[in-house]
Amino acid sequence: MAKRLAAAEKEVLVEVVRFTQKNGLKGSDGGWKDFLARNDKKFGDSVSDPRKRSRDVLLAFLQTFSKDFQKYFGKLVKRQKERSTVQQYMNDFPDKVSPEQKLVQLTAEHPEYRKNYCFPSYQEGWKVLRIGEVSSLVSSSAMLAIDCEMVLCDDGMEAVVRVCVVDNNLEVKLDILVNPSKAITDYRTHITGVSKKDLEGVTSSLVDVQKSLKRILAKGKILIGQSLYRDLCALKMDYCQVIDTAYIFKYANLPTTASASLNSLCKSVLGYSVREGEPHNCLKDAEAAMNLVLAKLKHGFNDPIKVAASSVSESDALKLLAHRIPVHLPCQELCKIFSGNPSIDDKIDSRIRGEFYSTSISFNEIDELEMAFEALDGQMTKDSGGRLQKYVLMKRDNGDVVSFYVRKMVYGPQPNQFEFPKKRPQPIEDAEPKKEQVDGDQQKKKRKSKKHVNSAQVSVVE
Repeated sequence: MAKRLAAAEKEVLVEVVRFTQKNGLKGSDGGWKDFLARNDKKFGDSVSDPRKRSRDVLLAFLQTFSKDFQKYFGKLVKRQKERSTVQQYMNDFPDKVSPEQKLVQLTAEHPEYRKNYCFPSYQEGWKVLRIGEVSSLVSSSAMLAIDCEMVLCDDGMEAVVRVCVVDNNLEVKLDILVNPSKAITDYRTHITGVSKKDLEGVTSSLVDVQKSLKRILAKGKILIGQSLYRDLCALKMDYCQVIDTAYIFKYANLPTTASASLNSLCKSVLGYSVREGEPHNCLKDAEAAMNLVLAKLKHGFNDPIKVAASSVSESDALKLLAHRIPVHLPCQELCKIFSGNPSIDDKIDSRIRGEFYSTSISFNEIDELEMAFEALDGQMTKDSGGRLQKYVLMKRDNGDVVSFYVRKMVYGPQPNQFEFPKKRPQPIEDAEPKKEQVDGDQQKKKRKSKKHVNSAQVSVVE
């Protein structure tokens, strides 16, 4: 494995270094930036983009890791080489590439793919699946669609409790309940459809499911799913022969990096809803993902589609969403930063994600909500879906400062119309500027100077 790493091309080493950055991995000289600061006397960590570093520097950093990590890096190198080989084969023999494989490539080209499909498969319990021979791979049309249901366990992590797989004829290949082998704090029955009673007597483990999936995915079968990376993370399986139904359609009314829900896609593409206010059905969701791919293969859908608007309840229209809240912050403390007379949804267990959670803040009137959001002191940003939100710093009674985000649960067209300030065009030179223009320029300079001073200060909600 060390030889494979040493023989890798620079482009491959760049991807491996990026992997260490994303996962916060450190060698004997620390992380990537630590390594540069210690070993580069000229530039230090000021030039931290791996692409701008020599191959020797990249390799030297990766060799500071333990033998076990270098062994894993060798697997990453092999994976990158396989992907490059597949891409080269597709370029050289386009007529031999199956339509299904083209959707695999389309998924890999999505701007969010590299971020979401970079798995920590070096960790214990993960399985990395091989994709088989390239020549048979690119012509393969065999597909399987998967969906998983997850519960929340007492360690704050999610665990798989049901897995369903169907083939392209919608025949069920796997439908299994899974025992997480650890205490469950929230079954999320209203979402998963799985209750405590359903899991009584269940003995199948995650390892059993991994073995079953490895068997049915043999010879590079294509795996389909909606936001499939979430399922693969829960299953602890690293696999690159995938079609993500959220990535293969273009959206006319969503930002480039945003993706539509399975229900919205089915409404727009297939003409029906997967569910209307009812719990998820794992099997139906797997079938829906397969039907979306079959529709894409049959009808193309190459032009941007307008995603059907999600049905919005009146109660959601009267809520703000607070998310990435540290788990040590009691949700009721949030009330003090909002104007009006809001109430906090304290049923947050189903929305805990590791060290953070989310909750909703309810108001009695829409005007009250609008005023509360407008008055909230925070930096305006956009979330991954392009929706406006505020980054809030809140000072607690004990003096601690915590941060989180707040956005509306429902948005009209305003976010798409909002534009962040752009650089002003260069002024046209005037031989004799008017007095009003001179006075105006001086005032702008004063405001700019004042703005520069204020930008260095962080506003904290008391």
